[in-house]
Amino acid sequence: MQHKIGHVFSLALVLVILLTSCGPAAAPKEEGAYKVAFVYIGPPGDLGWTYEHDRGRKLLIEELGDAVETKYIENVPEGPDAARVLRDYAQQGYDMIFATSFGYMDPTVEVAQEFPDVKFEHCSGYKTADNMSTYFGRMYQPRYLSGIVAGKMTESNTIGYVAAFPIPEVVRGINAFTRGVLSVNPDAEVRVVWTNTWYDPVIEREAAVALLDEGADIITQHQDTTEPQKAAQERGALSVGYDSDMRAFVGDTVLTAPVWNWGAYYVDTVKAALDGNWETHQYWGGLQENVVLLAEFSPKVPQDVRDLVEAESQKIVSGDWDVFCGPVVDQNGNTVVAEGECMADGDMLGMSFFVKGVVGSISED
Repeated sequence: MQHKIGHVFSLALVLVILLTSCGPAAAPKEEGAYKVAFVYIGPPGDLGWTYEHDRGRKLLIEELGDAVETKYIENVPEGPDAARVLRDYAQQGYDMIFATSFGYMDPTVEVAQEFPDVKFEHCSGYKTADNMSTYFGRMYQPRYLSGIVAGKMTESNTIGYVAAFPIPEVVRGINAFTRGVLSVNPDAEVRVVWTNTWYDPVIEREAAVALLDEGADIITQHQDTTEPQKAAQERGALSVGYDSDMRAFVGDTVLTAPVWNWGAYYVDTVKAALDGNWETHQYWGGLQENVVLLAEFSPKVPQDVRDLVEAESQKIVSGDWDVFCGPVVDQNGNTVVAEGECMADGDMLGMSFFVKGVVGSISED
């Protein structure tokens, strides 16, 4: 027996010598595609928030091909269900998991602690770990630009805003939009109605109709549905979309839309992981990074308005100015940011007041 084992070992040694002495070394064994999972709050068919995240996932496949394998799950409620889904993906051997809603933050932290070798990316949150990052975009920048369009094109000087939840992200968007409106039309006002929804087409349509009944001739919103745009169109009014280019689904009454371009971030982030360069981070890109942008204009938008928006966009991209540079005045007439100063990122991320020009309250009542 001992002799047989020695004989086998000798043959194996000869084979190794032959293989290593004949030309270049063999390529390392492939470990398989990098597995990336996405957890969605709504369906890709919402034509808004989740639709744009899923477009980003598809771009990841297009750009990286067989190097990645992706999977997604839709309509995952915020809370314990999210932790279960995240944990399941980690147990299945996924290398990176993108959690795409604010309410997934604490479940992502919980599961990230359990799986230190898995990389977690949480959208719109603020908690991180060695294996967990956050990412978001400065949507307030194209919001401001879309407000310029609305301010120039309203005839009633009443613009309706169908608002999701009274959290800083939504408040910041309302304020940015309103500052854009007032920068070109100080007589206009932005009326806010809360729905406490991210995606409920019936409730969001009803809120838009209520604003139209109050005299609004332009409607915009923060939710993930096209129903406010459809309601405006049916009443002969105009609208500004959100998340995606909603004009493609509703028509030219949608003047433009602040939209997400998640694909750029997803491709760069997964590439960094593949190259071994991924590190925990907090990403907040803007117009300059192309993660947020303004959709193409409807033919209804005059050239002088387009030119004005382009000029303001260049000011932001250059870094010479930003939306919440002073003076910033709140609803009650108090100066929040003095002229010559700009609001810090932390203050923008925690924004809890309405600016001058907003009609409504931040309370949920």
